Amino acid sequence: MKEVRVRFAPSPTGPLHIGGVRTALYNYLFAKKNGGKMILRIEDTDQTRFVPGAEEYIVKSLDWCGIKFDESDIVGGEYGPYRQSDRKPLYKQYSDQLIANGFAYYAFDTAEELDKYRAEAESQKKTFIYNAESRKTLRNSLTIAAEEVEKMIAEGVPYTVRFKMPENYEVRMHDIIRGDIKVNTNTLDDKVLFKSDGMPTYHLANIVDDHLMKISHVIRGEEWLPSMPLHVLLYQAFGWEAPEFAHLPLLLKPDGNGKLSKRDGDRLGFPVFPLRWVDPKSGEVSSGYRESGYYSEAFINMLALLGWNPGTEQEIFSMEELIEAFSFEHCNKSGARFNVDKTKWFNHEYLLKKSSEEVGEEYLQWLETEKGIKADRDYVVKVAGLVKDRVNFVKELWDQSFFFFEAPTTYDEVTVKKRWKENSPELMRMAKELINSIDDFSAENIEKVLNEWITSNELGMGPVMNGLRLMLVGAGKGPHIHEILELLGKEEALKRIDKGLEVLA
Repeated sequence: MKEVRVRFAPSPTGPLHIGGVRTALYNYLFAKKNGGKMILRIEDTDQTRFVPGAEEYIVKSLDWCGIKFDESDIVGGEYGPYRQSDRKPLYKQYSDQLIANGFAYYAFDTAEELDKYRAEAESQKKTFIYNAESRKTLRNSLTIAAEEVEKMIAEGVPYTVRFKMPENYEVRMHDIIRGDIKVNTNTLDDKVLFKSDGMPTYHLANIVDDHLMKISHVIRGEEWLPSMPLHVLLYQAFGWEAPEFAHLPLLLKPDGNGKLSKRDGDRLGFPVFPLRWVDPKSGEVSSGYRESGYYSEAFINMLALLGWNPGTEQEIFSMEELIEAFSFEHCNKSGARFNVDKTKWFNHEYLLKKSSEEVGEEYLQWLETEKGIKADRDYVVKVAGLVKDRVNFVKELWDQSFFFFEAPTTYDEVTVKKRWKENSPELMRMAKELINSIDDFSAENIEKVLNEWITSNELGMGPVMNGLRLMLVGAGKGPHIHEILELLGKEEALKRIDKGLEVLA
């Protein structure tokens, strides 16, 4: 196989959707699996849709995801520049070449004229298409004398360059994922390739750039599949060898009803962008996976399995393992339904893989930033170790451990009604005396002493433990009582029992 060179070529027209991240990821995995190169190219030919800050956002997002590039405007490379607006001077020669060789033509139809044709077709319940049939009667260099065409261009009359789609020709193509594809050109329109303002459209620019950058494989979303015949014909028109194509399945909404789009955003209750995005025009804020508490490794692991599977039962992969396992043989043709709960599960698994020290450090920072609590590091690490298996995100640790930092002042009414019985005050007074008598205040010894006391006095495990949990936590939650007692310490535990008795007894 020839040298593998792939590219991710986003347009800076807004934030990077997770579908775009997955496309970049699959390009990256394929390149690294085959010892190839990964290129970042910014396709900013559509200046009317350019959004300030979008390019920087794209670069930051991919960096957070751990997707690294071998060539780009940032890291350099021998095939630059890697931003299409910086390559503007080179496209016209290729447009001119297509015209000279009879594969394209000048079109002088105005937007108003084309709108009129569309309206007329709609009134007849038809669809207007600029194609091999209609071009014979429209204002273009196929119907206007060459001298008149030259004069119009010299006078600055606006024009576009359109591809001259061959009539009734069967385009035969191969897609790595979808197999052999055949399309008749009579179903296709004459796409615009170049505009009189000197800017190429996506169709011309990406073909020229892919050729000049020696791209071996074009790996992109399914939405580009309808453009494949035109792109293959352009390669043929230039006499160039086409790259291999792979069109990835769509990411679908959780209900499977349609493509998961940028507009879905937080409307569906989860992020569709890797990082938080603030729209520079409206100020509208869209949440990101990073800011929502997801680990980048979990996010990437989740995305990798949306549309691809390793052919085994394995679900947790490091980036290195993904590279080793990846192949297009296991890519799906049908769309991949996004699963919110599964996404959280991935984060839970990655959180569990982290040591208590790592999670504790993150929690320590969260406590100070979000709660204004400055706690002892070792104490927070112990707390994190006790409850991390109960949460999906570091921020959720608070709900499972707030009582380690704040003594209860109120007591959950539902728990009180269900667990606080007539003999509970007396049991708690007896438990307080027992706890006060324990010298070795380790969790292991506390558990041993409590269990022996409960058993020898036939008190029942439930009434004692439920009462103590209410005293120490203020609610019916938390880890084992002996673990809570050890962390709180004897003095704090006794204070909380006194306070609980004062309020509830």
